[in-house]
Amino acid sequence: MAPEVCGTLLGLALCAGSLCVVRGATFLYHDYCVIGAGPAGLQVAYFFQQAGRDYIVFERSHAPGSFFALYPRHRKLISINKQYTGKSNSEFNLRHDWNSLLSHDRRLLFRHYSRDFFPNADTMVRYLEDFASLLKLQVQYNTAIIHVTLEKNEQAWNGHYFLLTDQDRKNYKCSCLLVAAGTWVPNVVNFPGSEYVEGYETVSINPEDFTGQTVLILGRGNSAFETAENILGVTNFIHMVSRSRVRLSWATHYVGDLRAINNGLLDTYQLKSLDGLLEGDLEDLAIVKDKKGKLHITLRFYLENRNISADIDSITLPQDELDNFATRAPYDRVIRCLGWKFDFSIYNRSLRMMPGKGNIKKYPQIKPSYESRGTRGLFVLGTASHSVDFRKSAGGFIHGFRYTTRAVHHLLENRHHGVPWPSTVYPITQLTNSIIKRVNEASGLYQMFSVLADIILLRDNATTFEYLEEYPIGVLAELEMQTGRKARNGLFVIIMEYGRNFSGADKDVFYYNRAVGEAQHAWQSNFLHPVIYYYKHLPTEREMRLRHPDWPLPRPDAIHHIVEDFLTDWTAPNAHILPLRRFLENCLSTDLRNFFAESCFLFAFTHEKLPPSCQQGYVRMQGLVGGQELRHHAVQAGLLQDYTHTDFSDDRPPDSHDGSQEQLMRDHGIPVHPLQHLVNAKDEL
Repeated sequence: MAPEVCGTLLGLALCAGSLCVVRGATFLYHDYCVIGAGPAGLQVAYFFQQAGRDYIVFERSHAPGSFFALYPRHRKLISINKQYTGKSNSEFNLRHDWNSLLSHDRRLLFRHYSRDFFPNADTMVRYLEDFASLLKLQVQYNTAIIHVTLEKNEQAWNGHYFLLTDQDRKNYKCSCLLVAAGTWVPNVVNFPGSEYVEGYETVSINPEDFTGQTVLILGRGNSAFETAENILGVTNFIHMVSRSRVRLSWATHYVGDLRAINNGLLDTYQLKSLDGLLEGDLEDLAIVKDKKGKLHITLRFYLENRNISADIDSITLPQDELDNFATRAPYDRVIRCLGWKFDFSIYNRSLRMMPGKGNIKKYPQIKPSYESRGTRGLFVLGTASHSVDFRKSAGGFIHGFRYTTRAVHHLLENRHHGVPWPSTVYPITQLTNSIIKRVNEASGLYQMFSVLADIILLRDNATTFEYLEEYPIGVLAELEMQTGRKARNGLFVIIMEYGRNFSGADKDVFYYNRAVGEAQHAWQSNFLHPVIYYYKHLPTEREMRLRHPDWPLPRPDAIHHIVEDFLTDWTAPNAHILPLRRFLENCLSTDLRNFFAESCFLFAFTHEKLPPSCQQGYVRMQGLVGGQELRHHAVQAGLLQDYTHTDFSDDRPPDSHDGSQEQLMRDHGIPVHPLQHLVNAKDEL
């Protein structure tokens, strides 16, 4: 293809896989480029392949999942692989399968690869290799992208193209870039003597190498405790130091905090078996090595104006002034276990790929839609996208980002291909059932609590509704633009939440009477439970921006909590379903019950507006609509009293819906005895 012809096609039709010459360089073009063939990269590749899109995945290693080929060092994953749940519903079972990616192939469920509750990392590598090969995903291995920049072009999808260069100086061009490279650059703290520190990524994993040694570990996350757990039985003692206190995942409900499988050192510390935890700013530390190779901990200010290589006897140590200084005993080894950060080095300044602030500075800045704040068309997926829900939900882990990745794919399908967000339209009579089904089965809502939500858009004067699954609530104000769906008649938002004041590092999550069981106190529920927000109008961007920082959404017109359940089974008729249905009825000013033909027949005579189930079932499919002749016949047969001569004179039009229907029946003596059997709450369902 001639360069000038190719350039025209790039501007107009964008030929997939075209070789083009731009400014003397040859570029291989694809609509979508994905950096990284880890779990997130393979997941988005699957969605692109299913949709028939032009894409390529670049992987620096010879196989997918290169991070898991190395880490965790001690090979045991902390993502659970629950084999049995007592249920056959595949969507429900994914709630407790934290390793499988989403696909149509039932062979690619992780339980077919391992029976271990905490699987080996090598199994994950094998699983990802099979996922890529069995689904025939377009992955280009041994390709390390070393530079990414922009080329402005008004005819491009986003006003520019992304230009990528690999280690062999080959060039690639794409309209949309998805970064799924994870966080793999070790976090390093530089201080005097940090050259004596061994890194988690290189330290020996053979416990015998630590026999009879004294060890200091820098860090307090799962990698630090994993390292300690491996050598706990052979060391003299282990000390662990970090700026922050220990956060236990069962107390914070954050899966990234310390997991129980790794916390043996907490036992030996609290039960006074020599090991211990210390708090301190690592940047204030310094390490001095003596002639015997022992490592002494001191403070940086003691070394000011001194040569760190000087004899230790000439250096002031904290114990010289405070003889019971906690770390006065020398150490044989110091190990750094401070986690990972995103690699910003390959992105040109034109992309404005900036790190976050504060405790999310290890991640790039992105919007709640997972698009870069600096560059349109650049999306961040997987672990690196965790800034959206850091320390809140599971977006940094497979069981969370498999759903956020699917959400990004839906956004791209709508933006670039005119395919609206998938939805299903139901009659309003199915509203309660639809919500109950989703909150009891959906894995995306369950794992990405307070981040992804189901959206119910009311249609046709609230006689039907449109159901959208797992939409990012951070961009709720942009729903119409992002999904191609209209929210003209109000909407419900269904999310899962924990109690406001229940979780936290300083909370006692095992206190007596911690659970709520009564429906009238559902708003005080502590454990994960469904919450339904009702809005008469779609919230604006200003309302989203000014919402309370602890609230996932702005103040709604009405809100309903479904009371927490010990079995996470929200199907109890009186505790769960009935309060939900009454809430929905109050919002919609209608009756969502299903009635038999007998009751619909009576409603046709006694009510100006029939319940939706009668409108959509009885009237349209069977039976007769109440009319003057039928009423006259009913009066003659003694089925109804003759109230046609009763004075109804007022200013309201004949078809007015103002006022209570029950009051109307009472005022004019219309007998309602046949409906009395529905009064009992148990019979309302």
